[in-house]
Amino acid sequence: MPRTEKLERVAELKRRIEGSAALLLAEYRGLTVSDITELRRTLRETDASLTVVKNTLMQRAAAEAGLELTELLSGPSAVAFVDGDAVSAAKKIKAATKQFPTLVLKGGYVEGQVLSADEANRLADLESREVMLSKIAGLFKGEMARAAATFVSAQSRFLSLLEAYKATLPTEPEAEAPEADESEPEAREAEAPEADAPEPEAPEPEAPEVEASATATPDGNGKE
Repeated sequence: MPRTEKLERVAELKRRIEGSAALLLAEYRGLTVSDITELRRTLRETDASLTVVKNTLMQRAAAEAGLELTELLSGPSAVAFVDGDAVSAAKKIKAATKQFPTLVLKGGYVEGQVLSADEANRLADLESREVMLSKIAGLFKGEMARAAATFVSAQSRFLSLLEAYKATLPTEPEAEAPEADESEPEAREAEAPEADAPEPEAPEPEAPEVEASATATPDGNGKE
């Protein structure tokens, strides 16, 4: 391979290493092109891609990316660049070893740690992220339900204690309604101003008496 092409290949591998969430390395000795194609298709289901690499180029790319993978790069090597869940990808490779007995999971790199073959296989035995999240959600839901039940029970006990405490308090006598004062209406009547009696009518002026213009005489003749 020309030097320029090697440099480009190393740069590409370094870019993929740095952009992956995890790496899983496998030895594919004895697998046919058809077998590798089938394995690639299976890994794509877990958001991982399988690439056959030259050990020297992969070792150099890993070193430039700050990883030491020399012990894992022996024999024909294929690397699964994992963008999704490393556990799910490891499960796929381990399951494929039953279909392809010559396939071997050699190790990996997950969350800043280089994994040996045994550690990588134990990783495959763990529950996937989806299952773990589901269980955590179930536990959280159960804890919330228990917390709610505890709160309701505590509230019920508090109300019961409050009712019991109220029962021990002395009963206050009911306030009697004031009796109506029968004399009050009479008093109000007495206080009410009497209606003014009608004023007597003024007497009509008497007509003046007319004085006799003459004094009667015994003989009946008048005399001034």
